[in-house]
Amino acid sequence: MRKPNLLLIVTDQQRGDCLSVAGHPNLATPNLDRLAGEGAYFPHAYTEVPSCIPARRILMTGLNQASSGMVGMSGFRDWDPPQTIPGELSKAGYQTHLVGKLHLYPLRKRYGFHSMTHSDGPLGNLGPMEPLDAYHRFLQRNGHADPERALAHGLDVNGWVARPWHLEERLHFTTWCVDEAIDYLQRRDPTQPFFLKLSIFAPHPPLIPPQSYYDRYMQMDLPPAAVGDWVDEESIPRTGPDMPSTASWRVRMDPATLKRCRAAYYGLINHIDDQLGRLQQYMRRAGLWNDTFVVMTSDHGEMLGDHHLYRKCWPYEASSRVPFLVRAPKWMECKQGLKADPVVGLQDVLPTLLDAAGVPIPNTVDGRSVLPVLRGEKVKWREYIHCEHAGQYEYRDGVMWVTDGKEKFVWYTQRGEEQFFDLEKDPNECRNLVNVPRSAERVALWRGRMIDAIKARPEGFTDGKRLIAGRPHKHYVPGKEPPPVTEKDVVPV
Repeated sequence: MRKPNLLLIVTDQQRGDCLSVAGHPNLATPNLDRLAGEGAYFPHAYTEVPSCIPARRILMTGLNQASSGMVGMSGFRDWDPPQTIPGELSKAGYQTHLVGKLHLYPLRKRYGFHSMTHSDGPLGNLGPMEPLDAYHRFLQRNGHADPERALAHGLDVNGWVARPWHLEERLHFTTWCVDEAIDYLQRRDPTQPFFLKLSIFAPHPPLIPPQSYYDRYMQMDLPPAAVGDWVDEESIPRTGPDMPSTASWRVRMDPATLKRCRAAYYGLINHIDDQLGRLQQYMRRAGLWNDTFVVMTSDHGEMLGDHHLYRKCWPYEASSRVPFLVRAPKWMECKQGLKADPVVGLQDVLPTLLDAAGVPIPNTVDGRSVLPVLRGEKVKWREYIHCEHAGQYEYRDGVMWVTDGKEKFVWYTQRGEEQFFDLEKDPNECRNLVNVPRSAERVALWRGRMIDAIKARPEGFTDGKRLIAGRPHKHYVPGKEPPPVTEKDVVPV
């Protein structure tokens, strides 16, 4: 069997609507649009647990959140999964390499990669007494011996304050990632097919795009933040003396600060797109592109002020919907320019890549390959996807949701609050229809789907007939917990 090269591109904290192919009114992503034009764009793509480490566990293993066991953000926990993308591909004769963020533990464990150019981002690899990672060694070689220079912009790694990048553009983490990806492609073993995971930290805060990208979006009229009729605005602090911190997850932001926040976020994505264009150009010149199968996605989104919320861990589209693009070489005889209807998740990445490589998919995998969809085959697909996040910022915000990308039912597990949204008519989730009489039948259908999705869970969220609020919703599914939490386990999300 002819084996394609495999390229997995993972951005960090990129909303599903932040692609021009998705209809964004301002954002320019021509290179990602071209990827979609040569393959397929999945508009109904979701992260099963919208925060960094649990999402990356799902992506790497093809397991859903119940199987992987991690349903909230928890760091510094050793992990030994049953299978990983690079592990399965390495056994099948692929040369496997990581560039950029891994965000799994133990630090520097390879998880099946033959080699890694590893950095978890501008903060470096978060760990006691950790040596400088690859990115910070790069800065050191370029005259910035103190790794704190990468943080001299002064912004919080989870904050919404924004400004341009303070060093040369060539020193930006995104540019460095693509430099290292090209370097790997130049020095790899040409007798083996490769699997390259390119994992970029942006557009995760700090919101620090290069100057030209920041200026580009500051000069535009940007879309306002969406605010739902279900939001209790008076309970949310404003920017100013009542604001807890510049990394607050709930804040009514003044218009000028919000515009800077959004302009910088869009600028980071535009910068990513240009750098991915540089990578594509290199691969075309090197004769690699015509034999390379590509998947592009993100671990989760970013609320970016919608409903006066920021960061991730929320059930709403801005946090839980992600980009999902798949492109196959022409010789694999897949459709091009396909806007694919199935609802997909990060659990589908591993089986898709293994299927493309002709590698058997382990029977422990929960996800499914989208390759038959790309080939135009009629396949029976899941009707909906179940997602969740244990309460991260406040325990009372533990939440689950089920969606097919067209409708969504949300259930807050601790306080019993329900929401129902018609995503086709109300994509920004501004109108909660859960108590609207004409929606009663649809709400009952989706509540039943939620019950069915979690009826086997050990927490006791349902008795099979109703949802039961107040059951423990911790960061791990019972029976899959790691050793007890210590202070070192608390990390930023």
